[in-house]
Amino acid sequence: MIRQSAVSLSIGIVLFILLMGNSNTVLYGQNAAEIIEIMDEKMRGDSNYAEMTMTIERPRYTRDVSMRSWSLGNDFSLIVITAPARDQGTAFLKRDSEIWNYVPNIDRTIKMPPSMMSQSWMGSDFTNDDLVRESSTVEDYVHRIVESDAELEGREAWIIELIPKPETPVVWGKVLIWVDKEEFIQLRVENYDQSDELANHIEFTDLREFDNRMIASKLILIPADKPDQRTIMTYDELQFDIDIDESFFTQQNMRRIR
Repeated sequence: MIRQSAVSLSIGIVLFILLMGNSNTVLYGQNAAEIIEIMDEKMRGDSNYAEMTMTIERPRYTRDVSMRSWSLGNDFSLIVITAPARDQGTAFLKRDSEIWNYVPNIDRTIKMPPSMMSQSWMGSDFTNDDLVRESSTVEDYVHRIVESDAELEGREAWIIELIPKPETPVVWGKVLIWVDKEEFIQLRVENYDQSDELANHIEFTDLREFDNRMIASKLILIPADKPDQRTIMTYDELQFDIDIDESFFTQQNMRRIR
């Protein structure tokens, strides 16, 4: 089941003040979920628009894929490929619990079953779930801080463990997230499979200000079993709280928008 998980900005501000204004206030452990909520809201907003470039690096080649995306909360998203020419117009739509893929070369729309969520997205190291997000980082996991005084690349961070709740649409068996204490952004994510083996990790780098929010503009995903390959997602533009509603996220618009 897919559930709405975005928190209001006002709640985020209150929690931010509690966390930053009093270093002796122990939100650790029992309130790990609130930290994840702030992190999630900061990256998503109530709605957002993004222009991104995905670089797929392999030992024998490098390939770039450009795209545009729109999202509303956690239940509505639309991604459209803009380059290269052979993939232009390919689109992915999430609307409530349904996920669709439009392939312009054959003018066909395909409903994606849950079994496809763990498969590679556009030939990259990301999965369909990473990009379209059938699961919710906030709602579909039990959260626990495993380290409250971690440091990564010179930044203080919490390390938060996410264990999927029973019967939720989650690809991973466990997730570890490093959350920056100052900006409440992800610094690193480690995804573990159902056997508790590290599947991949994601590095969040190149902090930039987008629409008055400090965000990691580059995500580097490296598979654990293929350290000589990686996928880099770079945000070229990111706008938050855009004027958009549910009527934008339709199969008709998925075919039409470029």
